Amino acid sequence: MISIRSALLALAALVSLGALAACAPASDTPGVTRGGADDATRALWAAVEADDADAAQRAIDAGADLESRGADGATPLIAATKQNRVEPAKVLLDAGADPNAKDDIQDSAFLYAGAEGLDEILVMTIEHGADVRSVNRFGGTALIPASEHGHLSTVRILIDAGVPVDHVNNLGWTAMHEAIILNDGGPNQVETVRMLLEAGADPTIPEGNGRTARELAVEKGYGEIAAVIDAAG
Repeated sequence: MISIRSALLALAALVSLGALAACAPASDTPGVTRGGADDATRALWAAVEADDADAAQRAIDAGADLESRGADGATPLIAATKQNRVEPAKVLLDAGADPNAKDDIQDSAFLYAGAEGLDEILVMTIEHGADVRSVNRFGGTALIPASEHGHLSTVRILIDAGVPVDHVNNLGWTAMHEAIILNDGGPNQVETVRMLLEAGADPTIPEGNGRTARELAVEKGYGEIAAVIDAAG
């Protein structure tokens, strides 16, 4: 049975939650839940959603909160990036939006653009001070998922930006491991491995179960990748 004391404590908790909800700022823009309930900030979020850079600039000029948060913890810049809204993202970055701010699943504009091959936004985040050594929720750099997906132009951008090529994520994988393990061994994966090797990646680093990149390639039947590793010495 529930004691009277427990019941009273539960009732008090409900009353406290109700009081907090009543004090929380309202927002007419869906998703804007963590501050930024003023008109300018709501207008900024609406402009991002509409892919309207001019409206975004007007909202910023009116004092919109660049670091307001949506329901998923995203800032307007992260939201723009995840929708590949290039021009609003540029306006936000030029106005000082933080390319390193992360949402609730540890995506920043830089990390997401790198992982998904959104090169225009990726380059802008780097130009505006993105931390190229930052890591995602899996403990991996942007180069690791870019290599997994075989986004060749993105891999080149990230290598040139100085992302560590031998970083090991929480799964025990480097970019080279992930390029082999999580794709089909096709031409883009062969070229990704070649690019990583040319950038100085070490193919002898073992993954979490002790296998090297070459051993993984042979195991999966990716002979061309194994040959590229052999040619690199």
